[in-house]
Amino acid sequence: MENNKSNALINETSPYLLQHAYNPVDWHPWNDESLDLPLKENKLLLISVGYSACHWCHVMEHESFEDHEVAKVMNANYINIKVDREERPDVDQVYMNAVQVMTGAGGWPMNIVALPDGRPVWGGTYFRKEQWINALSQISHLYETQPEKLLEYAEKLEKGLQQINLIEPAGSKQSLEPSVFKDIMENWKSSFDHKNGGYNRSPKFMMPNNYDFLLRYAYQTQDQELQEYCKHTFNKISWGGVFDPVAGGFSRYSVDEKWHVPHFEKMLYDNAQLVESYARLYKLTKDEWYKEVVEKTLNFVNNELSDASGAFYSALDADSKNEKGISEEGAYYVWTKAELEKLLGEDFRIFSTYFNFNSFGKWEAGNYVLIRTQPKEEIAASHEISVTELNEKIENCLNILAAHRSKRVKPGLDDKSLTSWNAMMISGYCEAYKAFGNKEYLERAIKGIKFIEEHLWLNNDTLQHTYKNGRSHINGYLEDYAFVIKALLDLYEANFDEFYLQKAEELFKIAEQDFLDEASGLFYFTSSKDRKLVTRNIEISDNVIPASNSVMAKNYYRMGQLMANMEMISVAENMLGTILPKISEYPQSYSNWLDLLLNFTHDFYEVAVSGKNSVKKLETFQRQYLPNVILAGSSKPSELPILKQRYKEGEDLIYICTMGTCSKPIISEVEALQQLSEV
Repeated sequence: MENNKSNALINETSPYLLQHAYNPVDWHPWNDESLDLPLKENKLLLISVGYSACHWCHVMEHESFEDHEVAKVMNANYINIKVDREERPDVDQVYMNAVQVMTGAGGWPMNIVALPDGRPVWGGTYFRKEQWINALSQISHLYETQPEKLLEYAEKLEKGLQQINLIEPAGSKQSLEPSVFKDIMENWKSSFDHKNGGYNRSPKFMMPNNYDFLLRYAYQTQDQELQEYCKHTFNKISWGGVFDPVAGGFSRYSVDEKWHVPHFEKMLYDNAQLVESYARLYKLTKDEWYKEVVEKTLNFVNNELSDASGAFYSALDADSKNEKGISEEGAYYVWTKAELEKLLGEDFRIFSTYFNFNSFGKWEAGNYVLIRTQPKEEIAASHEISVTELNEKIENCLNILAAHRSKRVKPGLDDKSLTSWNAMMISGYCEAYKAFGNKEYLERAIKGIKFIEEHLWLNNDTLQHTYKNGRSHINGYLEDYAFVIKALLDLYEANFDEFYLQKAEELFKIAEQDFLDEASGLFYFTSSKDRKLVTRNIEISDNVIPASNSVMAKNYYRMGQLMANMEMISVAENMLGTILPKISEYPQSYSNWLDLLLNFTHDFYEVAVSGKNSVKKLETFQRQYLPNVILAGSSKPSELPILKQRYKEGEDLIYICTMGTCSKPIISEVEALQQLSEV
């Protein structure tokens, strides 16, 4: 039976919420009006959280939320609220913590039953239809007959959740010494998968921030074995099925241990971070493959996730319709052997070697996911051709596949634009520009920040979190401020326009006014202006996206160095000191904090260049892998503290500085790089 009547989600902009707008469930969006309803009607609150590219979210919608029997139970007993976790990461965090406490696990879809005031009493992830009906019926009956039992449980759970979020400030100033890394690295290395790269587990997430830190640590401590492991991991990821060699771009994670079969959704935040990672890796190695990965990924972002306004979209779905018109995960991306033999003709032989059309590369039901296991040199040698000829053949084959794939039904597009994710993509373009000098990348980054300024930065005051169809809404979260500040600092180090530092200063002030927790010195995830949730979280763990607090701490350090502001550097140091006691428990969850720690325990420099040709000279440093260096420059006299009184007419001078103290100026970039490598 079709449901032609829409619910309250019909007025939303989120593609995920709009997917549920014609469910027979009487869904409401998360807003003040909806949250007041359960209090007025004395009904339990049912909160269902997911996102548009989530496969099991679609499954549960089809099985339960489109079903009139299920809808009858939900509508009679609950005020039902649908949440896009990408629009409301604050709601997602709070209730995910609750689900993990209650069940020991989490994931999406996430479903919570709460008291009318929002305190959770029951939850889980995916439920089959009969499980769902039975659970909801039992809980609503309990609320009618013995509400005190749910109230008692809610109070205990609330105390537990508050305890989770309690962060004690450091009792005394922490000693930031290189020796702190010894036990941390020994612990961390024990989890490495030296065969397949990444960690000894499946599924495997890319976790670029982990490997960015490890690569930097290996570089600064001259740990060749660790550096090779990082390169091996980045190779395996980009050779695996999680990278799309046909159109570029990375999927969200691998379901197996060898990076072969992806969970096929493509998220903006993964691709943004991986562009940064591979661009840095290219700067270190000058390996052309890493350049190719970046270029293909940015082509994907440009073709599939970019709007003419300068905005970036959020994601491509995992599911799409197959040749039978049935929605299926990965249908857009996988290939059969017969299909490729017909498309590629005589070149299929070399293509099948390159991408393992054998038992290793086979997935299921006769479908293959492209995976590479050998360097190009070995494959070329086995076919007695040059690497150049191999590249030409493979690229020609991939073009044929791209043309054929274009006839398939594309996965659904989540075309909302999130401020934090857009900022991450801007940083990716900046790093690619610095690595390769392609001016189009810098222009795209500038276009991206202009979009944020014009559409998501209200009256040059507070940020909004999301934008679609000319409408921005939802007060910004700490992650929005953290990543926009980072993008502004990255843009400054890309073209040395001090305008970006001025804009960053404005956002620092708002963050301090609206998000700062005076007790811990860290920042809440939500603004003090937002409606209160069950708990007010402080995000400290680096995950697939670095924690908003670790990004802010690094922002304070960078800004402090550029402005010669020791107070800002002390803020970064104090934030790090508060987190330091937690790091040894599970260092993988604190990689961005550890990257900041390297700034205090190992050599760190500012390179300031003043003179008419300063920007040209700085390109030499931009092209190098210098993870422990901040760049500054001006072609005219500057009031920026790191450059102040350093301009001399007719001279291009390079200063190598440490904590604002600079050596005598030099004129040779080669000599400056030599000094940086020696000290």
